[in-house]
Amino acid sequence: MRLESGPWRAELLPERGAHFAGLSHAGRALLDPAHGAFWMLPWTNRIDGGCFPWAGKTYHFPITHPDEGNALHGLSRALPWQVEAASAERAVLTQALAQAPFDYAARLEVTLSEAGLALDFTLRNQGAGPCPMGFGWHPWFARPAGCTVRFASEATFRRNARKLPVEALPSLGLDGGEADWLGTDGHFAGWDGMAELHRPDLTLVLHATGDWSRNLQFFAPADRPVICLEPVSHVPDVINRPQLAPWGAMHVLAPGEALRGGITLSVTGPD
Repeated sequence: MRLESGPWRAELLPERGAHFAGLSHAGRALLDPAHGAFWMLPWTNRIDGGCFPWAGKTYHFPITHPDEGNALHGLSRALPWQVEAASAERAVLTQALAQAPFDYAARLEVTLSEAGLALDFTLRNQGAGPCPMGFGWHPWFARPAGCTVRFASEATFRRNARKLPVEALPSLGLDGGEADWLGTDGHFAGWDGMAELHRPDLTLVLHATGDWSRNLQFFAPADRPVICLEPVSHVPDVINRPQLAPWGAMHVLAPGEALRGGITLSVTGPD
C-alpha cells in the first residue's frame, strides 16, 4: 500500500503487521529500508521469561530472544491487518486478536499531508473483564553520519544483564551527538512527547500525544546506521516490576475501554 502527498511518500504492508516498509520526504529516506517501522501491542519491549501475571494466573508467551530469555514487542507485528479505508493520502487499518488474557481491537489511521505524517492509534479491550494493555511504535530511522538527538525526560533506568529495568535514575534526556548516545538501548520516563533528530540534510521532529506522550524507548546500535525513537505507553516489563509502575504502568482497561495515542512527524531544513 502506497500513500503520497506533496513531498511525502509512505509504503505500508497491511498483511505483515501494518509494517512501514518505507517513509521518505523529498526523495530522502527517513526510515532505514532494512528495518522500516512496526507496531507493538498489547505490550511493548520486554516481558521477563514471557511470563504475564494477571488475575491470579500467569500466562506464558513465546521467548522471542532466547539469549535474553525474554518475549519482545507483543503479538501484533507478524499478523495481518484489515484495510478499512484507503486513498492516495490516507489509510485506515484494523486488527483484532483474542489470546488470553488479551482480547483486543486495534485501529490505525495513517494520513500524509504537506505538513507531514500523522498517526492515530486506538487499542480497545474487547474482553469480558479488565485487562492490562500497552502499545507503541518502533521506527528505525536512518542515521547518516553527523546526527544529533534532542529530547527531555525525568528518568531513565538501570538495567540488568537481560536488559530488564531494575531501578529508576534521574535523567534530563539527551541533547547531543553520537559521543553522547551511540550504543544506548534504554527507556526514558517523564518524557514530554517531543523528540528531534537532526541530520546534516534535514531535521525530523516527532510529537507524541495521548497515552504515548510520557514514555520513550531509545535505541542507537553502534553496528548499524539506525536510531529508534519509540513512543510507548509503559515501562518495559512493568507487569512484573510494580515498583516501577509510577513511571509508566500498563493501563488496566475495563471492557470497552481504550488506549489512544497520536504521533506526528514533520521535517524542516538543515539547521
